[in-house]
This record gives sequence, C-alpha cells and structure tokens, in this order.
Amino acid sequence: MENFHYCAPTRVEFGRGVETLAGELIRGFGGTKALLHYGGGSVVRSGLLDRMIASLEAAGVAHVELGGVVPNPRVSKVREGIELCRREGVDFLLAVGGGSVIDSAKAIGYGLAYDGDVWDLYEHKCAPKGSTPTGCVLTLAATGSEMSDSSVISNEENGKKRGVNNDLCRCRFALLNPELTYTVPAYQTAAGSADIISHTMERYFSHGTSEPTDSLAEALIRTVLEMAPRAIKNPEDYDARAALMWAGSLSHNGLTGCGRGGHGRVGDWACHQLEHELSGMFDVTHGAGLAAIWGAWSRYVMPSDPARFARFARNVMGVDGADDTAAAFAGIEAYERFLREIGMPTNLRELGLTLDEKQLDALAYNCSFQGTRDIGSIRVLEQADMREIYRLAQ
Repeated sequence: MENFHYCAPTRVEFGRGVETLAGELIRGFGGTKALLHYGGGSVVRSGLLDRMIASLEAAGVAHVELGGVVPNPRVSKVREGIELCRREGVDFLLAVGGGSVIDSAKAIGYGLAYDGDVWDLYEHKCAPKGSTPTGCVLTLAATGSEMSDSSVISNEENGKKRGVNNDLCRCRFALLNPELTYTVPAYQTAAGSADIISHTMERYFSHGTSEPTDSLAEALIRTVLEMAPRAIKNPEDYDARAALMWAGSLSHNGLTGCGRGGHGRVGDWACHQLEHELSGMFDVTHGAGLAAIWGAWSRYVMPSDPARFARFARNVMGVDGADDTAAAFAGIEAYERFLREIGMPTNLRELGLTLDEKQLDALAYNCSFQGTRDIGSIRVLEQADMREIYRLAQ
C-alpha cells in the first residue's frame, strides 16, 4: 500500500426531507446572501425551487437566482454567474441539481476569487487561490461532484472540456434525498450509473495494491450493478435510489483511491480524458460516452496488467476460470452486457457517432493537449494510442 492523502470534509445529510436544511446550514457556514443555481424546468415544476427559497427565507438568508445550466456546463454561464454574484454581493453558492449544476457553481466559486478570466484556471494557466463556499442539493446520482474535489466545464467557443481538481472547491455540505431522483428518466439513471462505476474503475485499474480499498471498490461496483436495473424498472424504489446516490458520493470522494498508485493524480483516468474530448466536440451525455469508450480502452490496455482485469472479472462480474487473460476478456464482455442491458452504448456507433479520419486526428490531438501530454496509468497512452482507442471504439 502506498502513501496517500485523503480529504473528505463535506458534511452530508442523507434521507427524506434533508433539503429543507439548506438555509440553516448556509447560515451556519456564515452565508448571508446565496446564489441559488440550478438547471432546467424540472426543479421548478417539481416545486423543489420553491422549497429551497422557503428554506433560505426561514433562515434569514437573502438570495438571487441563476438557472439555465445544461449538461456539460458552459463557461459562458459560469461567467454570467460570476458577474451576477459580484454585482449582488453573494457570499455563498447553493447548487440545486446534478453534477453539471454543482460543477458550474464550483467554477463560479473559483472565478469569484480570481481577477482574470475563470477559463484560465481550466486551461491550467494558473492554480485556484480561493473559492466562494458552496453547498448542494443533489437531484441526480452520477458524477459524485457533491463530495469530490473536481469541477469540469465546457467552452462552447473552442469545443474544449476541461477540469480542475482542488480541495478548495469541495462542497461545505451535500443534502442527499433519494426521493429527489425519482423523476430522473431511465436513460439518465443508466448514464449516471455508468459514471459512478467509471469513477471507481478509474482508481481500481491502476498499478499497486491496497486490499481494503480494492475490496471497497469491488463492493461499490457490485452495488451499482444490482441497483441500477432496479431503479430503472421501478423509479420510486427508495432503497435502490438511495444505494445509487450514496455509491455515487463514495465513488468520487477519494476513498476508492487510498493507497493505490497512479500517473500524476491517483488512478488511471484515461477513459475520462478520452470521453471529455467526445463530449466537448459532440456534446454527448458523459456517462454514455464513458460506456461507449470503455470496451475499446479496456481491450487496448488489458495486456499491460491482465491479472488486474482478471480480478475484476472474478470478484465483480462473477467470471470463473484460472487463466488470467481469458478471465479478463470474459470480464470485459460481461460488463459490456450489463451496459447493454441498462440501455447504454458500448461503442461510438451506438452513441450515434461515426468518426472520419480528421475527427479521429482532432480528438487525439486535443486529448493529448496538442501533443504535450500522455494519459493513463495502467498503460501510459500517447497521442497515437489515444487515436487508436477512438478508432477501435467505432
């Protein structure tokens, strides 16, 4: 087991009705005027927005609103939020929604503490020096942004999707009521489940051994494999929704990476980097993009560590067999069957994409940051490797 840093300072309130605690918690963290940040009409139609306003008013917290966040949140909305918050004297950010809304709020928080353009931080021209405190009310089990150090946004002007990882942006609190996910459509539930599993896999498929961490990761993936079909079949299955919601938080708060090695930050993260370029260029659903790229990535890198993939096959997918390579391939196929069963794509064609040679070149060029970086840990991937994985994923 390797040395590790673990930080998970977010206060979590879990269960029915916890969203009503928002105003009280903001006041407890010193907030006096909040930005109520959300996405589309579902927050309004469900009455959740009105309940959040009531919670703020009851606690004596003033507020302004900014809706309109979309999947793969845009830097233009972040800039709008920064301007609004500065003008209105906002000192706390409350994200009500899924990972896109939370990531957008985190980006606003970074921008309020920075004198230049917030996109500079996402291009890694400089590191964040501060962030306005943020809390969230989660309505979608997927990205784990409610407890993570991550914020990912897209720049619609250049088609880039970039992330910043820094403890400064971690939510002060996360309010997790599984009932708020009852209305999430089947496709989004499936995509969210694929994203949860991917966050665990990104850390699991890296070099090194950490037995307690590995066992936790395997159990988390098995939980999602069991609960996702239940939630899709019966959207108001509270226990299934609760399991997915908590699994999403645990998968991306750093726990499943403790003691494991990595290339740069802990874990592999190649699938995420490859998918970021897909959703940056084609605006696809993140979890679905991860599902579409995973099979090609796994078959390409598996020969570098067949024993690791064989362990996944046996301990997670229930595959038998003494030969590691055969078991590894069987495990990959078993996971792809699960993805198809819940309605997720397993290649780019099923995602609705047919890439030409120029698009393959552009994706690999952008993913390699114009040929200046490699990605991955279990196998380090250069630009040519990235292009080949995109090609194999078709």
